[in-house]
Amino acid sequence: MTAPRTVLAVDGGNSKTDVALVREDGAVLATARGPAFLPQSAGAEAAVDVIGRTVRRALAGQTGEAGEAAAPPYADHVAAYVAGADLPVEEELLRAELLARGYAASVVVGNDTFALLRAGSSTGWGVAVVCGAGINAVGVSPTGRVARFPALGRLSGDWGGGHHLGEEALWHAARAEDGRGPATALTDVVRACFGTATVEEAVVGLHFGDLAADRLHALVPPLLAAAADGDAIAGSLVERQAEEIALLGVVAMRRLGLLAAPCEVVLGGGVLTARHPLLTSLVERRYAERAPLARLVVAGVPPIVGAALLGLDHLGAPPEAYARVRAHFLPEADGPEENGPEEDGPQPSAASSSGSFSITGER
Repeated sequence: MTAPRTVLAVDGGNSKTDVALVREDGAVLATARGPAFLPQSAGAEAAVDVIGRTVRRALAGQTGEAGEAAAPPYADHVAAYVAGADLPVEEELLRAELLARGYAASVVVGNDTFALLRAGSSTGWGVAVVCGAGINAVGVSPTGRVARFPALGRLSGDWGGGHHLGEEALWHAARAEDGRGPATALTDVVRACFGTATVEEAVVGLHFGDLAADRLHALVPPLLAAAADGDAIAGSLVERQAEEIALLGVVAMRRLGLLAAPCEVVLGGGVLTARHPLLTSLVERRYAERAPLARLVVAGVPPIVGAALLGLDHLGAPPEAYARVRAHFLPEADGPEENGPEEDGPQPSAASSSGSFSITGER
């Protein structure tokens, strides 16, 4: 009897890399979480090394053997949907590296926005907008046409995401402190976040590397709070972020001719999934004005599920396999940390199988 085929699903992000080994019947055999996936700064080889180490840890958790004892091939198919694969040439470079390692006989690499869309959409098509460390969007029509953006930061016209919002908060705080700009609560936000007496001290610390640049992300929650409390500068930044989130989704829909009929817009990334009331209401208002038939949803499962589902699509898996994968990663089930084998995961109810909900609904 032929052994069931398997998918190695990969969700590589700016802060972590999740992997899951999934059987074609939907059983999640092993999962693990590794460090950030950074091909644009560390290079393709180093980024794929992260996948390899994380997979070996997952398999070690399954078998109890030393992680280094596991050798490729790890699966029949690799479905890797990762940050840093913003252009088709970058996707192909990573695909070639994965094939060269022999992780599987077939490999598909795509941007992580495709996994977000697959995880959150009930139809498999629509638009996904991610606002996490950075910002990006993708649209897929019912016929398979794709609309996407380069997502290379300011070089390609992007604005926003956690890192950019942190930089903007710091910029305004520095100018307020030295008199070049209007007063803002963001001066106190920066001082408290970095534990410094002045904003200038924080700036110098970041300049010399004494303070980690990734701590800029920590400015986002207090920035949102300051905006909600009425600070004009913070409010302008949140307004601009909402505008960019709406622009990306509406433009993707327009390119694909999806504005004239109901269309799901899947929202993801930490800035959006935090569901801050002010940002949420501003985003909803803009979509209501420009795309009134759009339905905003937030994926109820992590993006690794989208990667796994896309991998099952490639294998032509049976319908029940998709529900089984979703059930494994629902909030009440084990999350994408290091789990042992789960041969017979719980089956979802009809109400929970979509894994998504309205942005204005309950968690």
